[in-house]
Amino acid sequence: MSDGDWRTAERDHTDEVIGTDTVPRLFERSATRNADRPAQQYKGGVHERSLAGTVIKPADAGEYVTLSYEELQSIVRSLAAGFRDLGVESDDRIGIFSASRMEWAQADFALLAAGAVVTTIYKESSPRQVEYLLDDPGATGVIVDNRDRLERVLDVEDALDLEFVVVLDDVSTDRDDVFTLADIYERGEQAFDRAAYERWLSERTPDDLASLIYTSGTTGKPKGVKMSHRNFRANINQLRKRFGDRPDKSADLPSVGRETVALSFLPLAHVFERLAGHFFLFASGATVAYAESADTVAEDIQTVQPTTATSVPRIYERIFDSMREDADSAIKRRIFERAVAAAKRTSRQDDPGRTLRVERALADRLVYSTVKEAMGGNIEFFISGGGSLSPELARLFDGMGLPIYEGYGLTEAAPVVSVNPPEAPKPGTLGPALTGVETKLDASVLPADQYDRDGTVGELLVRGPNVTDGYWENPEETDAAFEDDGWLRTGDIVERDGDGYFVYHERLKQLLVLTTGKNVAPGPIEDSFATSERVEQAMVLGDDEKFVSALVVPNFEGLRAWAARKNIELPSERAALCRDENAREWVDAHVENVNEELEPHEQIKRFELVPTAWTPENDLLTPSLKKKRRNIRTRFADRIDHIYAAEQPAADD
Repeated sequence: MSDGDWRTAERDHTDEVIGTDTVPRLFERSATRNADRPAQQYKGGVHERSLAGTVIKPADAGEYVTLSYEELQSIVRSLAAGFRDLGVESDDRIGIFSASRMEWAQADFALLAAGAVVTTIYKESSPRQVEYLLDDPGATGVIVDNRDRLERVLDVEDALDLEFVVVLDDVSTDRDDVFTLADIYERGEQAFDRAAYERWLSERTPDDLASLIYTSGTTGKPKGVKMSHRNFRANINQLRKRFGDRPDKSADLPSVGRETVALSFLPLAHVFERLAGHFFLFASGATVAYAESADTVAEDIQTVQPTTATSVPRIYERIFDSMREDADSAIKRRIFERAVAAAKRTSRQDDPGRTLRVERALADRLVYSTVKEAMGGNIEFFISGGGSLSPELARLFDGMGLPIYEGYGLTEAAPVVSVNPPEAPKPGTLGPALTGVETKLDASVLPADQYDRDGTVGELLVRGPNVTDGYWENPEETDAAFEDDGWLRTGDIVERDGDGYFVYHERLKQLLVLTTGKNVAPGPIEDSFATSERVEQAMVLGDDEKFVSALVVPNFEGLRAWAARKNIELPSERAALCRDENAREWVDAHVENVNEELEPHEQIKRFELVPTAWTPENDLLTPSLKKKRRNIRTRFADRIDHIYAAEQPAADD
């Protein structure tokens, strides 16, 4: 299919999924249309589900059990009636403070059907954060998943105006304002009236507020992004046009439809998973299976055998790391390295020659097939969002026959703005804009010494039916984010190639301005370490300094394995290990490899090893696994001071 053909087919496509109704009405129609199809799969032995044994079948530990769309529809209806019976009314803000799981999705659809506005809270949130995220929207109720998160809410309840708390697990208390999800279901089952339910759905309009999604807060206080039903619905339509099982698509082209099985493990509190891995999939009649946690994905993916999954770049880096770790002998390492090289060459060539085809076939038998089987054997494609994916990693997966369709979005756009199309993917790009999304580039904000202001690079501005109209009760931030004619300033520097595909450069605010006047984008440099066997994480520094430096979390397991092979004795404590010269030399070898591909002023002149990996739990990553740069700089301020306190190297011209 030619470029023009797929673009025209996408633009003109319409089907039973595409529409202009509200999210709960969309769900009702999909559930009716797909009544006998599998909708959700849940794992036993993970949660003390209050619905288990009465509403849903109990599952043995490690076993996945399936709910049909008809069963899911019945649960959502009863829960919606139960929430109404509890006192929830149209436009009430209700929080969901839970790990991603089947009941999260059920409660979300039920609350939206009851007319509520759902505000989401990441499971890692501290009591202080929980207080803010419930107080700022004026939430009158909250849903939590277990006793731990219930206690976090109760710790701050005096500062809130909550009328009830609902627990997904079977948790007992002596309070009359704390209920289990089973309690809500039972109330709703008794109170449900079809005519009343239809009235609740009919009362909601596309322009009504559906959700408040708070930005993850890499800097400052999170802002509540207002998402209407129209915003969500528009983005579902746009993704359906690109990924739906359109009649013009060939049978071997990946698509999303009734045969799709997705593994969900990203936080549903984040708009990326909620739209792409929840609303869009259920609209399309797909099956969603819920992983036990991000730590059990390797096990769960083999059990579920999904055809697709949405994830963030950090997860794909971990998959690559595990592939490399499996090559635990000299022979296996040589085979692995040749297989990686063959995959990257294959991805770069439209028509690989006979030699490369033979080499790739051998690599497929020895390496790629093993990787595919470890992922359940049925993966057709992955979706990557929520951050910049290393182009090298994208080409590697593509060459193995496991394409990652990278996209770009932001909470304010519901969130998807662009994504690679299955018909014409370009690894290393963010794909072209979705149908109906207007984009333009503003080059005037760029440093003239780093960018040619020829219109191909600039800050990305977006406009369209999926874009929010602003932030919850925050007109100042809304005015700052939007132009007078409705264009949203994303704050991201991107490049548009000749085919309209975007290439990510950097956050505008994260550009490093050296005292020499040079500007450096840290993101692409950090992405260069994505497939490193020596560097686990890296953050590039240098703003208002003479030269570029980095904080580096080494691959401690790889370091110790290398030292064992070389008969080098290393300190047992990580802090001491980070000061060891052998360790520094081992990491420095890879830093120098990265520097060879950089301009002189971009090269890392000094680095410091740090002993603590960056995670959401220690508040050094957001829940969507983006670096909290301010927090990292604060945590390791002494190491940064050490970098810049010594005699400084000469500046590069």
